[in-house]
Amino acid sequence: MLAFEPDDPRAYGRIVRAPDGSLDAIVEAADATPEQLQLREVNSSIYVFSGSKLWPVIDRLRPQNAQGELYLTDVVRLLREDGENVGVATASDPGDLDGVNNRVELADAGAKLRDRVNREHMLAGVTIVDPQSTWIEPDVEIEADSTIHPFTVLRGKTRVLTGAEVGPHVVAVDAEIGRGVTVGPFCYLRPGTVLAAGAKAGTFVELKNTRVGEGAKVPHLSYLGDADVGEGANVAAGNITANFPHQPGRPKGRTTFGKNVRTGIHNGFQAPVEIGDDAWIAGGTYITEDVPPESLAGFPPRQITKEGYLRGKRDN
Repeated sequence: MLAFEPDDPRAYGRIVRAPDGSLDAIVEAADATPEQLQLREVNSSIYVFSGSKLWPVIDRLRPQNAQGELYLTDVVRLLREDGENVGVATASDPGDLDGVNNRVELADAGAKLRDRVNREHMLAGVTIVDPQSTWIEPDVEIEADSTIHPFTVLRGKTRVLTGAEVGPHVVAVDAEIGRGVTVGPFCYLRPGTVLAAGAKAGTFVELKNTRVGEGAKVPHLSYLGDADVGEGANVAAGNITANFPHQPGRPKGRTTFGKNVRTGIHNGFQAPVEIGDDAWIAGGTYITEDVPPESLAGFPPRQITKEGYLRGKRDN
């Protein structure tokens, strides 16, 4: 079992030691003598038992106490009487043993864990602008010289590499944010998202299971799911990948944007569809067919593709 010295020991059972310093008994506060209440070493209610020793002793518990309850703590005394070995370990940090009995205590415990995690990252060279508004789960990895802005939540196995700038108001879950990447504000990176070095996912952008290549940008107001964005591409505002098939058993399709692709505003892409390298998409277009490299596609109400239109007309 684990013991510790609390700030307020009134609600805790006391650790009673034998003259040789070994654990003799655990006495609940309601049953303790005035002398026992002066003891500062208290019970954390964390135990490790051998099952074969525990179950027979539990059958011998009786509610002969001030609260008329069966005390698990009486097991210690009974095991001692049977000649069994009973030990106690002392916790180095009482905060590790805080009890949670209501939502207030849950919030307090969460804040302590948040502060501990943030402190470790800051001591390792990460800039966290406002630690009290930044929540980082324990399994998140952040390299030195990255910056995390206020009201950012990093969850799961998210990785943030050197020089990245994340937030404010960013949520990232099981995502990889590469070197020198800019994310946010108000951006949602869902599981499977990878932002390569120098990429950008901007304001009110949501990405799911999407890879954004080196130097590529999804600056604002777009949703890309199950997509690949090539190096140097720019996906403009209001672009959406439509990848849900609506047919039972049919998998989601994938949308691929080649290198240096440029899209206009308010584009939809019906997956599976591929936009070739150096192609442009006119604004307000719903793309349902592949677009060859260096082509211009769009012109609503239906897609028209001018193959090779951009060949020799743009400086890459």
